[in-house]
Amino acid sequence: MKEEIIAAERAASLPKSMSEVAPPSAAASSATGAVVAAVSSRMGHLRWSICALLFFATTINYVDRQVIGILSKDLQAAFRWSEIDYGNIVAAFNASYALGLLLAGRLIDRFGTKIGYAVALTVWSLAAMSHALARSAFGFGVARATLGLGEAGNFPAAIKTVAEWFPKKERALATGIFNAGSNVGAIVAPLTVPWIALHYGWQWAFILTGAIGLLWLAFWIPLYSHPEAHRRLSKPELDHIQSDPPDVVGAKTPWVRLIPHRQTSAFAIGKYLTDPIWWFYLYWIPNFLRQNHGLDLSTIGLPLIAIYVVADVGSIGGGWLSSTFIKRGWTINRARKTAMLICALAVTPIMFASNVKSLWLAVGLVGLAAAAHQGFSANIFTTVSDMFPRRAIGSVVGIGGMAGAFNGATMAVIVGYILEVTHGNYKIPFIIAGVAYLIALLIIHLLVPRIEPIEDMERVVAKPFSIGTIVGFGFMGSVFGSFAGWAVGLLSRVSGASLLKHMAIGAIIGVVTGIISGIVITSSTSKPQTV
Repeated sequence: MKEEIIAAERAASLPKSMSEVAPPSAAASSATGAVVAAVSSRMGHLRWSICALLFFATTINYVDRQVIGILSKDLQAAFRWSEIDYGNIVAAFNASYALGLLLAGRLIDRFGTKIGYAVALTVWSLAAMSHALARSAFGFGVARATLGLGEAGNFPAAIKTVAEWFPKKERALATGIFNAGSNVGAIVAPLTVPWIALHYGWQWAFILTGAIGLLWLAFWIPLYSHPEAHRRLSKPELDHIQSDPPDVVGAKTPWVRLIPHRQTSAFAIGKYLTDPIWWFYLYWIPNFLRQNHGLDLSTIGLPLIAIYVVADVGSIGGGWLSSTFIKRGWTINRARKTAMLICALAVTPIMFASNVKSLWLAVGLVGLAAAAHQGFSANIFTTVSDMFPRRAIGSVVGIGGMAGAFNGATMAVIVGYILEVTHGNYKIPFIIAGVAYLIALLIIHLLVPRIEPIEDMERVVAKPFSIGTIVGFGFMGSVFGSFAGWAVGLLSRVSGASLLKHMAIGAIIGVVTGIISGIVITSSTSKPQTV
């Protein structure tokens, strides 16, 4: 979710090209700078205090979701989980997080940012703490599912807060600041969780990290109000916040109009194939390092920190790479796809990570793959703003984020089963990780040979038997079908190969149902031209 926020806000706040910005004279620049500095000092900086709260909330969000991955080996030993059990526990978080993404935005819009954010953070904080009460794989699964529902509200609430408190020209910066909390959280967790667990027990690792969220509420509730109602906000700062012209009111494009576009399928399938790899790193790499390289809670911190620091470099470098190509005169299509190809190729060495004997060589391979993932992700998100009008960006990234999270649940079940039957051999999961990005890029290219804006999107309607309709609705059917199969399998108390069979059957039924539904839906609409 975090990357789509940056892409959408940058697309909304930046000019389309540098040619749209007239270069000021030196004197004018100096005078303007002096005026801006003077006005800034008078208007105050309360909005940046609000942004700081968003940063800390996002940091807490990522700390809470990482605790179980760091402690997984100890918990598996304590409660006699199988790898299949752990896969289902991870899947429970991903599936509920995907469902939460569908609901969170609407609920926050209805009840407001202050209440919506407070409820989301309360739910996920209590869910994080409730892990300490779990005594079985089922208990941990319930706690993880509740955590996923609560954590899904973080990014919709944060971006709505930025929209309320910042003019468009500052939103990209504010978004980048609060989004940095995800990277900080990924580093803070391995610094703190092992120490707490070693000194006070694993239960307190969940309790203390979860309780930080409740402490955050003690600042959020009294400090936050809508700008117009905030008693501490100065009139100059309020005028600055409201300095943009009113937004153009336009109807949001419904999902049934977006799904038949090949561009939507390209983005969603790309996310579907690559997002689960990041979840795999998050939840299984700590266990891999401990199992294959003899680490324990006292030594796991530094290797994990190294991986996420390198990943941060990739997040920035991937966006820089395609931007550099564009500045050199490359087309957007060539620049984005070349950058994604470089990132996809950089991931492939991870296929050998399970075979290396050196700890730091393994860390290097995982770190390189994580960095390449972030670079690939930065570019695939940017393609949405390259192709779709602003009013549709949020919906498209929501479709892709949901697809990625649902397949994260599928990936978790598959990895758990593979590790169970191979007695902890990570070779196959790393091979999957190594080839996923190349497959994703190939599909993106086949569906969208040229990345370019969709012209007059409202007038472009898919034919019932077009590629866009069949692929789009069939794909979405498979996503929901596999989730339904997983849920039915769990309710039927099956696991392992039987659970995967349920998911496969659900996906097949979903594809057929999706295609039929798509044909019926598109047949009932006008068809001025094809997608």
